[in-house]
Amino acid sequence: MILPEEKILERPRLIDRLEADRAEGRTVALANGLFDLLHVGHLRYLLGACAEADRLVVAVNADASARALKGPDRPIVPDHERAELLAGFACVDYVTVFEELDVEPLLRSLRPDVHCKGTDYTVETLPEAALARTLGIRVAIVGDPKNHATREMIKKLRGSD
Repeated sequence: MILPEEKILERPRLIDRLEADRAEGRTVALANGLFDLLHVGHLRYLLGACAEADRLVVAVNADASARALKGPDRPIVPDHERAELLAGFACVDYVTVFEELDVEPLLRSLRPDVHCKGTDYTVETLPEAALARTLGIRVAIVGDPKNHATREMIKKLRGSD
């Protein structure tokens, strides 16, 4: 069994690992997100992404980028703990934490075969769709309908729904 901490890699080491996987003929999918307060929608998204390639890389927003994107009260769970939880999923091969506000630098450096996004996007509305096309990365919309959201969980926990 691969321990979760063995799946969490910084970008240079992840690039090396992916090169070795590709040399063995494996394909790579990339999924990304904040993944604060995991819920069934996250699992369904990752299972869908896993089905798109031989290896699934999950990129987790670092705490600073999470605050910039979601506000000063987020994330609730620190990035290293979110990474460890995701690495514990059998469908996830590698996890990396990224500092940037968007996933484009990762797309450039990792060059996955498939970039997976949830059903709150379409291929046309995906912010990084043009870059993916330029790099020859296929985009896949995966997971179940967006019926689960961390922000709704937070509202409910705070009693403000």
